[in-house]
Amino acid sequence: MKDLSIKKLYYSISEVSKITEVEQYVLRYWETEFEQLNPQKNRAGNRIYTNKDIQTILLIKNLLRDKKYTIEGAKNILSLETADSGAVQEDINLNAAKSDNIKLSNKKEPPSIKKDLEEIKSVLLTLKSYLS
Repeated sequence: MKDLSIKKLYYSISEVSKITEVEQYVLRYWETEFEQLNPQKNRAGNRIYTNKDIQTILLIKNLLRDKKYTIEGAKNILSLETADSGAVQEDINLNAAKSDNIKLSNKKEPPSIKKDLEEIKSVLLTLKSYLS
């Protein structure tokens, strides 16, 4: 059960593991794979997570476990979330051109990606309301 009643500035890895229901070794692995997840360390060298880190973890968990994205796919989605809308469209066009070996055109975003992005934004808003 998620314990979202704890309201602190920083959380230990064990607290984050309980809140997100993700094992500690998985959290450490995700740090190596996702540049958006980079918790600070205290003087003793222990990881300290912020609310933003927890939101990122929950988003990664949703993408990998619920939506069944690969790690590379989840990285792409997270990088799209942090980019502005113009850069998002450009990335989608570039990726489509590379994968299909077609010349670049001003294609519109595929509906499935657009739907996924809208759903991810909805999840983020829900998570923000829990953590604030």
